[in-house]
Amino acid sequence: MQNLQLQMVTAVILIDNDSNRILAKYFHPEHQDPKQVNPPKHPFATLKEQRAFEAAIWEKTRKQSGDILLYDNSLVLYKQAVDLTFYVIGPAGENEVMLSSVLGAFYDAVALLLRHQVEKRAILENLDLVVLALDETIDNGIVLETDPIAIASRVSRPRPDATVNLADIQLNEQSIMQAFTTVRDKIGQRILQG
Repeated sequence: MQNLQLQMVTAVILIDNDSNRILAKYFHPEHQDPKQVNPPKHPFATLKEQRAFEAAIWEKTRKQSGDILLYDNSLVLYKQAVDLTFYVIGPAGENEVMLSSVLGAFYDAVALLLRHQVEKRAILENLDLVVLALDETIDNGIVLETDPIAIASRVSRPRPDATVNLADIQLNEQSIMQAFTTVRDKIGQRILQG
């Protein structure tokens, strides 16, 4: 039987057309087999190694129209957008279909969140949503979700009509006095507790 493990994704990277890193998240396995004498070293342990790897895969994929390649004992799946490229990196022996599903789900969730404007400017302006979508898709290298609609629904901001209208809040003397009394009582309790 094969060695089954949950570590499926090594990294998720977004690189623009000028080879600049937009977003990079590398995952390190936390749990190693205690019987293993020499546990495998993570291939991208330092920033220098990460940057070198990113530059190399960008150089390999910028002229190709495919969507998968094997580079430096890593499986690299990528999807090109208007002015950037999404990468999902996994170990060479990982399931390509699952990694492709992860890449498609993450890309489609970002497209839903950005109203199908998947470009560098929109991603930089909404980087918080993109990172949250990544966190909802993958947690510490383990794939959590492959449904882009579910990912986007967990991440999306509340609708503008769902916000509280401050004009509808009624403030009067009684509500202010109740708030003051509550604060006074809480402070008194804290002082007595010590």
